[in-house]
Amino acid sequence: MRSTFVSTKIILIILFIFSLQSFKCGGTNTKPFGNNIQVNSFLNEKQFNDFFPQHDKFYSYAAFIKAIRQMGLIRVKVVRRAVSVYQITRTDKNTGKSAVVRQDEDWNEDWAKKNPDSAYTIDYGDFCNEKDILTNKKELAAFFANIAHETRHGENGKYNDGLMLIHESNTSLPYIADNDNYPPVAGKKYYGRGPLQLSYNGNYGYASDCIFGNKMVLLNNPELVEMDPVIAFKVAIYFWMTPQTLKPSAHDVMIGKWQPSASDKAKGRAPGFGMTINIINGAVECNQGDTMFSMNDRIGFYQHFLQKLGINDPNCACSCGKMQVYQ
Repeated sequence: MRSTFVSTKIILIILFIFSLQSFKCGGTNTKPFGNNIQVNSFLNEKQFNDFFPQHDKFYSYAAFIKAIRQMGLIRVKVVRRAVSVYQITRTDKNTGKSAVVRQDEDWNEDWAKKNPDSAYTIDYGDFCNEKDILTNKKELAAFFANIAHETRHGENGKYNDGLMLIHESNTSLPYIADNDNYPPVAGKKYYGRGPLQLSYNGNYGYASDCIFGNKMVLLNNPELVEMDPVIAFKVAIYFWMTPQTLKPSAHDVMIGKWQPSASDKAKGRAPGFGMTINIINGAVECNQGDTMFSMNDRIGFYQHFLQKLGINDPNCACSCGKMQVYQ
C-alpha cells in the first residue's frame, strides 16, 4: 500500500510540474496580461473605496478587477481600408480561437482595396499593465479621473463623488444615429451608461463586437451596462483601449505609444492627460481656453488620484484648452 501511495504521489508531482511548464510556455493558459503588473498588485479594495468614498455599491472593486481579468483574455485585430471600412478579428486568448466578428459590406469593393490597409492590434490585457509600474499608475489615475468626472454627483472640488451615477440623469433621449454596421434596435435607447457613460448605437455595437464577439448582445440589450457591473467596467475598458476612426486610444496616449503628427502638433494636440479629455469629450470641453469647468474638474481628479497613488506627473500636458477637437 505504501509503495502504491508513493508512486501516485510521484505521478501527481510530475503532472503538477508539467502543468506549470504548460502555463509558462503558452497554450490555452497563456498569460492574459502584458507586463503582469496587474492592477490589483498596486490597488487593493481598501484603496479603491478610499478613492471613491461615496461610490454606488454597483461599482465594486470586485467587479472592476473581474472586468480587468476577463477583458485580459481578449485581443482584437482591426484592419481598415479607405478610412472607414473595417474588418475586425477577435481572439479569445483562453482558447486560442479567432473569428472575424465584423467585415464591412464594402470590404471587397475595388475602390476600398485600392486604399492602403492600416492595421493595429488591441490587447485588452494591456490595460494599466503594458509598461512599468509608474506608467501603469499614471494610466490608472487618468482612467479614474475620467470615470470619476463622468459619474460624479456631489460637491465641486471635493473629488470624493465619483462612480455615483450608473447612467446619465436624462434618459429620455435615445442617442440614435445612422449606422450601417450597428443599426439601432427598435424601442431601445443608447443613452450614456457605465463609468464612461457610453452612448450611441454605434459605440454599443462596436463594444459588443469586441467584448462578446457579437454586436447584437448590447444592441439588443443596452441596459446590461446599467444592470451588470462587470459589463459596465468592461465597456469602460473597451472605450479606453480602443482607437476611434480619427482618434488614438486614451491608453496609447497615457503610455506614450501615441505621438502627434505634424498635423496634430499644428492643432495643439500633445501627449498627456489633456489628450484623453479630447478623445472622450473634446467637442464639448476642449479648444475653449483654460477656464472650462468640466475640463478642469477632470484635471483636478487626475491630480487627486496621482497623489493617492503616491506619484506625480510634472510634465503633464493636462489641459486641452488650446487643442483643436476631432470632427
